[in-house]
Amino acid sequence: MANAWKRDKPTRLLSPKFLFLLFSSTLLLLFFFVFLTSRSSNPSTSTLIALNTRLSFNAVSPFDCSASPQAHPVVANTVEGVRYPFLFSLSDFGTLPDKPHKNIVRMLKGKPFRKPDISVTIQDLLEKAKSEGKDGFVVDVGANVGMASFAASAMGFRVLSFEPVFENLQKICEGIYFNRVADLVTVFEAAASDRIGNITVHKLVGRLDNSAISATGAKLAFKSNEEIAFQVRTVPLDEVIPESESVLLLKIDVQGWEYHVLKGASKLLSRKGSQAPYLIYEEDERLLQASNSTAKEIRDFLRSVGYHDCTQHGTDAHCVKKD
Repeated sequence: MANAWKRDKPTRLLSPKFLFLLFSSTLLLLFFFVFLTSRSSNPSTSTLIALNTRLSFNAVSPFDCSASPQAHPVVANTVEGVRYPFLFSLSDFGTLPDKPHKNIVRMLKGKPFRKPDISVTIQDLLEKAKSEGKDGFVVDVGANVGMASFAASAMGFRVLSFEPVFENLQKICEGIYFNRVADLVTVFEAAASDRIGNITVHKLVGRLDNSAISATGAKLAFKSNEEIAFQVRTVPLDEVIPESESVLLLKIDVQGWEYHVLKGASKLLSRKGSQAPYLIYEEDERLLQASNSTAKEIRDFLRSVGYHDCTQHGTDAHCVKKD
């Protein structure tokens, strides 16, 4: 009975020891919260100065997320099955309410967004680079809503994202805030190409990921979707990335405009051996022909700048230079 009495004896919740633990825990949680929020969408001045000193923004200025109107509604979630988790926002919702986007259906079932193949590929490649002690920029051309950009920045890599579609840029801005990576991701409202100027881009309502320079290319898979043409600035990557900066990975997915992007990065791609970036680009012959180029033309160009080792991965080509 004595032991039973001791078990039932009420705990002194307001004892000095309990109050000390409570106070310490509160301070720890407060510190953790301040640390997280300090990595908000407003990077430190020193970080911005350092980044702007290394890169030339004369050809094109970074997109100002803070000055961009907030898109709504916002549908964002974490991604399943990636080693370094991140969130992204949807720009296309499907046909509501009858045929919502698959990721909206998943979210309503309490599931994360389906993992994009490119996100897994990016993290696998960068994990290898990290293990070898390599560092440098990741360049994401045709960033869409940032699935490659955030896969890289979640690992601590610096990213340059090029995206011409305004609605997608708004979603990238949301992802920059949600993932607290404003100090790592710089966004450009531009289409990477082989010359400075302007060009017409065709976007499809409900399928913004299929936006393309070529009107034919934009509607290859979705002929019934409404098409909207708009003007956007073009810029060669060589005009933005100085020779002094290391670039680990260049990913290009621009619905058939790949050849022009590659030509505008000839200096970058001509770097020697392992100083040249690992290259991933979409090689879809139908889309390329819609933009008056071919896979052979691209491969011939890549060989001319030293890329002799390319392998096919679905509709993507992976190319690397060896020392």
